[in-house]
Amino acid sequence: MFNFLKGVVGGSGTGLKDLPYNIGDPYPSAWGSWIHYRGTSKDDGSQVSIFALSGNNAQDGHLAAGRNGVKRLRTVRHPNILSFLHSTEVETHDGSTSKVTIYIVTEPVMPLSDKIKELGLKATQRDEYFALGLHQITKAVSFLNNDCKLVHGNVCLASVVVTPTLDWKLHAFDVLSEFDGSNGSASCLIYELFSGSKLGKTEELRNTVGIPKSLLPDYQRLLSSMPSRRLNTSKLLENGEYFQNKLVDTIHFMDILNLKDSVEKDTFFRKLPNVAEQLPREIVLKKLLPLLASSLEFGSAVAPALTALLKMGSWLSTEDFKVKVLPTIVKLFASNDRAIRVSLLQHVDQFGESMSGQIVDEQVYPHVATGFADTSAFLRELTLKSMLVLAPKLSQRTLSGSLLKYLSKLQVDEEPAIRTNTTILLGNIATYLNEGTRKRVLINAFTVRALRDTFPPARGAGIVALCATSTTYDDTEIATKILPNVVVLTIDQDSEVRSKAFQAVEQFLQILKHNYEKTNAGETGATGGASAIPETAGLIGWAMSSLTLKGKPLDQASLASSSSAPSLAAAAASNAPSTVTEAPSVRASHHTRSNSDFTDQPAPPSPSSTDGWENGITEGHDSDNDGWDLDPIDEPKPSPALSNIQAAQKRPVSQPSRPPATSSRPKISTAKAAAKSEDDDLWGSLAAPQPATTSRPLNLKKTVQSDDEDPWAAIAAPPPTTRAKPLASGRGRAAKPAAPKLGAQRINRTSSGM
Repeated sequence: MFNFLKGVVGGSGTGLKDLPYNIGDPYPSAWGSWIHYRGTSKDDGSQVSIFALSGNNAQDGHLAAGRNGVKRLRTVRHPNILSFLHSTEVETHDGSTSKVTIYIVTEPVMPLSDKIKELGLKATQRDEYFALGLHQITKAVSFLNNDCKLVHGNVCLASVVVTPTLDWKLHAFDVLSEFDGSNGSASCLIYELFSGSKLGKTEELRNTVGIPKSLLPDYQRLLSSMPSRRLNTSKLLENGEYFQNKLVDTIHFMDILNLKDSVEKDTFFRKLPNVAEQLPREIVLKKLLPLLASSLEFGSAVAPALTALLKMGSWLSTEDFKVKVLPTIVKLFASNDRAIRVSLLQHVDQFGESMSGQIVDEQVYPHVATGFADTSAFLRELTLKSMLVLAPKLSQRTLSGSLLKYLSKLQVDEEPAIRTNTTILLGNIATYLNEGTRKRVLINAFTVRALRDTFPPARGAGIVALCATSTTYDDTEIATKILPNVVVLTIDQDSEVRSKAFQAVEQFLQILKHNYEKTNAGETGATGGASAIPETAGLIGWAMSSLTLKGKPLDQASLASSSSAPSLAAAAASNAPSTVTEAPSVRASHHTRSNSDFTDQPAPPSPSSTDGWENGITEGHDSDNDGWDLDPIDEPKPSPALSNIQAAQKRPVSQPSRPPATSSRPKISTAKAAAKSEDDDLWGSLAAPQPATTSRPLNLKKTVQSDDEDPWAAIAAPPPTTRAKPLASGRGRAAKPAAPKLGAQRINRTSSGM
């Protein structure tokens, strides 16, 4: 019999040298004659616990009981029973004496008495934790008694250990025996927990001073002198009064989460952040947080659980957050649950800084980018907003390629707020783009697109973005491309746009004046705005937005107010004073104005998504077909509203005819221009249309110029957004000529002639 037990315990090992674990320092207490050591795996360094029991005689009774405990622990499996990993028996000789030691390797645990001292819980929190632990040990004892027909024989404080997640587990199976008609109980454990002392004599069990009143009746029934009348441990679990508290109920709900319906889950997780505030902090972080992360990762939790996860995660240190919370969040970005995606985007500012650039670029962004083309305007808007946090971590290849392509699509989105916020985002992330991309993208994005938008806040955002990125442009760009397009907005019908236009004009004129003075003074330095006017401090505020998911507001939308980035649901306040050195910000578009601002104002034509600033975004890609038209992003068919917008933007601009003799370049059809080679730089040829007036063109000196040298191609201003009164009515095309006034001589020239 001894050889059989020795073989069972020893397994395939031949001694301590073959034990695949390192033995560390011992704990101050352990059950019986066992010594409890800390340990680590030699393979991966993971934490374990190692129990050792020694005897001088191989036939020692303690060793025999220890072998029985090893055998039982290997064969009995339960969530509330210590998990067995490995065991071996080693015999050493010292002269004429020999020593036999049994080693058991288990999951990492520590003695319950030591953990109670370490936690230092008081009053209600201590009682709630004791109730949770007793509930777990009672389930273990009930399993042994009722399912395995075994009796533990010594359920006490020393026979209970605690895992890193603060779960109580039963061990010390040395005296575990077959069922003999009497029920085992947890009476000793209950007494020692609440009395704070070790049980010395059986009579001490009658001392019930520290035992909670709700538990006292069941405790007394466990002490019945007649085994047949003792309370079965399964009945003890039914004590609703003692075992029902916030901590036990919360952990129990998480344990059976898969059995709950969606309504119960939603209600539970919405209350969880407030409940967690009232629970012991260390128990929340070590027990509840891992359960919550696991439930989210495997799909059993609903979207509101993410709010609770992030709140609990905020109580962790930065390093612990990266280890315990961040991996779960990264996996959630691949979720197909739209509510989960919305919640992630709403709270991206709470965890975005903790993610490395590689994780964002390779694992997070590919999933986030699907939101740019989502059918829900609300989700497109949240995706756009998230780039304020994620874009700084993206590689240049992703920034200059994929992201800018999506932003080009959003700048002609059917939602005015999205178009406005796209311009604002470009202004905020401009510093992360390389110089070549900035040169090709920003001016056209802000002038050709934003300044010609029919939505007043979008035009204002374009002005703000130009001012915020003023250090990017040189004197030539300011004088020939920026100022001519901004000046026309000084007569915009919207007062906010006019105000921003005047401030921008002053700012850019100051830059030019400063550089002129430096040149005259013989100073050497940069010719751009960087040497003259400092860049606007801070981020440009988001524009207003009232977008919702599928036509109605989401409950998660209210959570966005906790984010550090400016809310899309409110108008952005001015980020800087109205001076020539700082750029104004886009204010709310809901201020009082006449209806004519939106209805009577003529819609200036603007480029569609196929002829805008996106054509220059080819840098850093291997493919030759990386233009907006040549390599379109797969997206659903545009809605009728978006189709109408794009059709209006593609409509040719009506311009006055020029005498052939004064034309500085050949006439190129729209179809021909669209078919240009990808290698051609389309940025220089993107010009704002001529003002739609009936004045006779100036007599320009006939010169031979390329597209990039033609000043009209670069600085032509968009048509005024105001409806000017014609100088002479009835002189338009297909209208009857007005009768000449008396005394006037017919002169063969246009009505706008001098």
